[in-house]
Amino acid sequence: MANVHFGINLEFVRHADKNFEWGVQTAARLGYTHVEPMVHWGRELLSEAGYFHSVSMLDDPLRVKRACEQAGVRLSGLSAHTPLTKPEIGVEYLKQAVRFAAECGAPVVNTDEGPKQPWTTEEEDFVLMRYTLMEAARVAEPRGIQLGIECHQQYSKTPDGLDRIHRLVRSKSIGINYDTGNAFLCGEDPLKWLRRVVKRLVHLHAKDISVEHGAAERGKVTGTPVGCACGDGVVDWKKVIEIVRKQARQDIVLSVECGTVEQAERSIKHLKSLV
Repeated sequence: MANVHFGINLEFVRHADKNFEWGVQTAARLGYTHVEPMVHWGRELLSEAGYFHSVSMLDDPLRVKRACEQAGVRLSGLSAHTPLTKPEIGVEYLKQAVRFAAECGAPVVNTDEGPKQPWTTEEEDFVLMRYTLMEAARVAEPRGIQLGIECHQQYSKTPDGLDRIHRLVRSKSIGINYDTGNAFLCGEDPLKWLRRVVKRLVHLHAKDISVEHGAAERGKVTGTPVGCACGDGVVDWKKVIEIVRKQARQDIVLSVECGTVEQAERSIKHLKSLV
């Protein structure tokens, strides 16, 4: 039986206009045991000024490690989404994210296929994605880092599409970062899809979707950045936890994706009440 831990994606402090360290400390104060930072290339004004939570991969990875150690939390992974269909971006971005993860102590690097070029065919896109994933896997394998492919874009919006991407490269380092909210918005049954991928799961985005959000966008979009507080929406979290605990092949962090500190607090209270 797998252990289930409750973590949080640092997107929950996006609108608080605070820096990475503040987000980590706040997550710890709310009772989360793990955090999932977002990383970026280069330099970005708001992050450099301390008004945004994203961390530059030009920074020292030990900055991330130290912040987590000081707060008493662990890393569940890095949010390193980059378009797999654009190898001129995805290859070097993912390779750098993997090296950054290895040094700061994050076991997983999460990504998706990203928006495609308007002029490429589906067949061409899958060749491009295979190239990107192969290059990333060759860096991830010797470092013991797992790549989590998320259901989030045009090809991964269905169970068959996500499976097709996952099969492109045979590597022990490539698994699934399942997103419950994205699955629901794509028009799928989140629990049924979870059962299909649970044995390949390396990370899980615990995203709930409000009834109003679902009514407005379900079947019209392939995902959303953040959801509502866990327990306020349509996802059956007791069942999610049960499926993961009984069937996952490794311990899994449910990384909450919500939009505010207040939603993060309600989410952890609800999830803890279920175990």
